[in-house]
Amino acid sequence: MAEIVLGMWTSHGPTLSTTPEEWLMRVKADQNRPSHPYKLGDYTFDELKELRNDEDLDIQSSLEERSIRHARCQKAITKMADVWNEVKPDVAVIMGNDQNEIFNPDVIPAFTVFAGETLYNEPAHEDQIARMAPGIHAAEAGHNPPEYTEYPGAPSLAKLIIEQATKDGFDVTKMMKLPRHENHWSSGVGHAFGYIYRQVMGDKVVPNVPIITNTFFPPNQPTASRVYEFGQMVGRAIQAWDSDLKVAVIGSGGMSHFVIDEELDQIFMKALSEKDSNTLTSLDEKYFQTGTSELKNWISAAGILFDTELKGEMVDYVPCYRSDAGTGTANGFVYWK
Repeated sequence: MAEIVLGMWTSHGPTLSTTPEEWLMRVKADQNRPSHPYKLGDYTFDELKELRNDEDLDIQSSLEERSIRHARCQKAITKMADVWNEVKPDVAVIMGNDQNEIFNPDVIPAFTVFAGETLYNEPAHEDQIARMAPGIHAAEAGHNPPEYTEYPGAPSLAKLIIEQATKDGFDVTKMMKLPRHENHWSSGVGHAFGYIYRQVMGDKVVPNVPIITNTFFPPNQPTASRVYEFGQMVGRAIQAWDSDLKVAVIGSGGMSHFVIDEELDQIFMKALSEKDSNTLTSLDEKYFQTGTSELKNWISAAGILFDTELKGEMVDYVPCYRSDAGTGTANGFVYWK
């Protein structure tokens, strides 16, 4: 039977693929956003500044501090890639999400399993770049290859996961081919997966099953308890796979953003280290909004990995502030082997 030999949780956002100076390109969007979820409330940018004015966020978001934290992130990314190369998995199951890249608002499934033979990614074209929000294109090299590239899927394992999902009462979407949308800002597999291909696998992509959960867009976002149960189901499918291949499981996304909540992130890190599923699945759903919703990809991966004997460590946790309102991205890196 197949063996799960590696587990990884990693952030994938633009702060990891842009310079400290370029982080500020997203501040205008922060200021223009009418409402920022933070803890269990909603605040304007100015309200966040007032609420958090005793946290020295002006210092934490200074260029000097941004540069220090950027360097820590790069060191952590290198460590994750080193661990990947040390373990050398044969196949990967990647729990990620979509932000109107693969899907558009016309169709947004709750759970999607890619089951095709190949999938692709490519650099953005000029017309796509023109449609991107400020600061997004600057991060492209972190998740898009420099030219059109095809990657291997893992259809036999994907089929088994879909069959297990149906048996266990999960209605999943089977995707055999990535769509191309006209007049759209993105094409290819999406940054949640492209980041893993480029930064963790170093462009030497093994056969993989991308599993796309709708964490971002109401009203059909699966709950924290549901994504954990979904992960447990995927784990059962992997364990039942009649194969001698070594499998890696990766949760891609997070941590708290677009407003950083260090307290929430530390709850997550502690729960992972203690295999505490009750904490992960009992947090109020109001925490899981906008970018912080990607922590549900971590919960899905935990649903698989908590049932293994793997052990590991937190490589680093780096809250990368870009404004004195506390906006930015908290980046976390954990591996088990």
